[in-house]
Amino acid sequence: MIFFTLEHILTHISFSIISIVISIKFMNLSVREIPELRNSSEKGMIATFFSTIGLLISRWVYSGHFPLSNLYESLIFLSCSFCIIHMISKIRNHQNELSTITAPSTFLTQGFATSGLSIEINQSTTIVPALQSQWLMMHVSMMLLSYAALLCGSLLSVALLIITFRKNIYSLSSEKNSFLLIPNYYKYDLIHRLDCWSYRVISFGFLFLTVGILCGAVWANEVWGSYWSWDPKETWAFISWTIFAIYLHIRTNQNWKGQISAFVACIGFLLIWICYFGINLLGIGLHSYGSFI
Repeated sequence: MIFFTLEHILTHISFSIISIVISIKFMNLSVREIPELRNSSEKGMIATFFSTIGLLISRWVYSGHFPLSNLYESLIFLSCSFCIIHMISKIRNHQNELSTITAPSTFLTQGFATSGLSIEINQSTTIVPALQSQWLMMHVSMMLLSYAALLCGSLLSVALLIITFRKNIYSLSSEKNSFLLIPNYYKYDLIHRLDCWSYRVISFGFLFLTVGILCGAVWANEVWGSYWSWDPKETWAFISWTIFAIYLHIRTNQNWKGQISAFVACIGFLLIWICYFGINLLGIGLHSYGSFI
């Protein structure tokens, strides 16, 4: 009972902290950037991560199984994955430009998981026999980490396309005034950084997606006697993997970097949501235990 109560307390703490983080980021964007507030938001993301980890551990203790057996638990783990990506990007880049995506993603994911819309699915129940395996932790955690990374990387590509199509950065004024080229330079630099970060994050997510699919195939063979059964979830996971493989292949061609690869990543963004959420809405196939039903 104490762990059940602790879970609820940590749920409210985690969502409250990420709400404050979002408010701080909104203030920095709408008014002016205050270094002290930016540091506070970074600490807030770390606090959100540890609160979410504590929430998952508490649920693990009182439920008796790793908390990845239904949609609610997967949403909480997905929000934790966004925090992990946020902290990794902070290590690689002290300005942490990726926080513009990771913080709102964490907020929206936790908000939906704890909202009244999903109150029917947030109860911990006895897991079905197919999930009573050590592969549960490996397969599902890898898939959710890949979803978080691929969604973040794809959103960076969406931002790249929006900035590019809003105004052509390569258009030069007929006037020979060097000051007119300065805004174009900054926009070009921003697009270049978005492209590089999108590639890095998607590469990270693609690796986890590959490992997750392989682990799922081995687990499926143990439970159902077949490595692959073309279940709707498996099919869309394979389609998503193929699209991001095409993205990574396109990136090897210098002429196709930027807008072309970003467009492919945008398609991947939609496919990931279909794979993770759309199939759950339908509640069909061998993965129907992760649905709303």
